[in-house]
Amino acid sequence: MRLEIGILACASIAILSGQQQIKRMDNATEVFTEIMATPDKSIPQDLLEKAQCIVIIPDLKKGAFLFGAKYGKGYLFCRRETGVGWGPPGTVRVEGGSFGLQAGGSATDVVLLVMNKRGMERLLSSKFTIGGDVSGAAGPVGRTMSAQTDALMSAEILSWSRSRGAFAGVSLEGATLRQDLDGNNELHSKADTNRQIMTSVVSHT
Repeated sequence: MRLEIGILACASIAILSGQQQIKRMDNATEVFTEIMATPDKSIPQDLLEKAQCIVIIPDLKKGAFLFGAKYGKGYLFCRRETGVGWGPPGTVRVEGGSFGLQAGGSATDVVLLVMNKRGMERLLSSKFTIGGDVSGAAGPVGRTMSAQTDALMSAEILSWSRSRGAFAGVSLEGATLRQDLDGNNELHSKADTNRQIMTSVVSHT
């Protein structure tokens, strides 16, 4: 199963309550589907197949960047401990950092791939900062990992943004990701941590 199909399957079976969560999950699903629809301008498939987790933050508003408010909320998905399939979604908030937004963009979608176990451990903590707690790099775009620089190969998190239709790798240096317990409560009817959700023995498939 291709990674994007597994991600969308997880999204479709999430236990949702509240219109905001439903809309945000729909937006996240749409963002990922649209990005991967054009292989020559998408996240390389070989990177997706190697990733431990994926984070999707839809519709980060321009005003939030200008005034230093919360950047936005989104979802994370991690591989199951067996390595087969994807676990249920958890929720995250993104704050701070410089996202290198395209000039004039009214909203930005952000996608992150967590490439190894250490990065996944950081992602499942209460919070972490890219460039501080974990190494990050702008991700390549296209069918293959043709841009295999030392920075790319050693990065624990690769990141991309899409603004006004333009999709490109972007550095999220200084950005902090926090788990959103209120969001998890809305999503799963209890305020579990992301680690509890990802390691749950309850079947979500």
